[in-house]
Amino acid sequence: MSSCEVRSQLSASPGLPVSSEGDPVFAEPWQAQAFAMTVHLHRQGLFSWAEWAETLSGELHKPGRAEDGSDYFDGWVAALTRLLVAKGIAEEDTVLALQDSWKRAAEATPHGQPIELTNDPLRGA
Repeated sequence: MSSCEVRSQLSASPGLPVSSEGDPVFAEPWQAQAFAMTVHLHRQGLFSWAEWAETLSGELHKPGRAEDGSDYFDGWVAALTRLLVAKGIAEEDTVLALQDSWKRAAEATPHGQPIELTNDPLRGA
């Protein structure tokens, strides 16, 4: 089996949307980026697989989650944020402010153009 055929431990995440072949699928590019960032941080030793699974599971089992799993990656990002804060890598207010900035940038970006943080009309204000 080549290294490309070896499945990541992340593919066993509870509730992760998968294709008919069992591979992770993403509805939006940001979901793939969040996934890749998590894999990278795990491989760098920022958190163990057990820590990630426990944190993600906690987010996915919070009351009010979508029954159809449509908010799975919202839970994913919340879990990653929680780990970054717990590990002292980032402050929660900073992460949330950056998320809001990306949302404003996306709303201000003309259709078909790349979303860049500099498109946030409040950035630098």
